[in-house]
Amino acid sequence: MSAADASIPVQKISLPLHSRGRLGMWCLIAAESALFLAFVITYAVYVGKNFGGPTPRQMLSVPIFITICLLSSSFTMHRAIASIRRGKMAAFKVFWLVTLALGAIFLAGTAIEWNHLIFQENFTIQTNLFGAAYFSLVGLHAFHVLIGLVALIVVMGLALAGRVKREYAGRCAVLSIYWHFVDAVWAVVFTVVYILKR
Repeated sequence: MSAADASIPVQKISLPLHSRGRLGMWCLIAAESALFLAFVITYAVYVGKNFGGPTPRQMLSVPIFITICLLSSSFTMHRAIASIRRGKMAAFKVFWLVTLALGAIFLAGTAIEWNHLIFQENFTIQTNLFGAAYFSLVGLHAFHVLIGLVALIVVMGLALAGRVKREYAGRCAVLSIYWHFVDAVWAVVFTVVYILKR
């Protein structure tokens, strides 16, 4: 390296906080996608090797209502982000709250389904291969929904306290990526568990 080259200052590339958050979120989603893919494949294989009952057709009813609620929450999340980007904070709070409510309904519906399976049907993770695969896959997704709901509640609390402003739209959008991911994963889980493998 010449003396002239050594005198040239090196500029550091600095991304805005929300851009770093977006990059980090996409990295997290890539890792989580691989995890969910492994669980979905495991479910598909285990259910196919389940020679004794009960079977998915005997145990599972198709959760249409809560599925509509969760998938609809992607639309309300999109509207919430569009609202905060325009500085419409009242609309942002309404759409964010509706997203939170739809996610909570979904999680409550999953809990009701599990309560019925475990305590009324005596169907648990130890019943057979189908039970182990079902509770693992659906439970993993429910856990991710729960994490998303906690994050939504925190933002909702801050918004109600007047601490979420238009300039935080990028940070809220990072969280929306996670929520859309959770919804997309459920579309796959719903199709594999409740439609294809019945």
